[in-house]
Amino acid sequence: MQTQTTADAPVDEVVDWRRNRLADTGFAPALAAAIACDPRYDLHALIELVERGCPPDLAARILAPIGEEYGA
Repeated sequence: MQTQTTADAPVDEVVDWRRNRLADTGFAPALAAAIACDPRYDLHALIELVERGCPPDLAARILAPIGEEYGA
């Protein structure tokens, strides 16, 4: 049986919160999960783009970390 340390709990809560916010904004579950655990993405900028009419997958491509190949 694997147990979670208390130091990991706040990080997990943040990732869950980020994933839920992205999903609430219209991101597909898999994309929301991938972005949520990558702190290089600016969550607020992603949500703002989507709220202005940008499709979530395009917003993720636009704001993908520099040097990263989207979807890799």
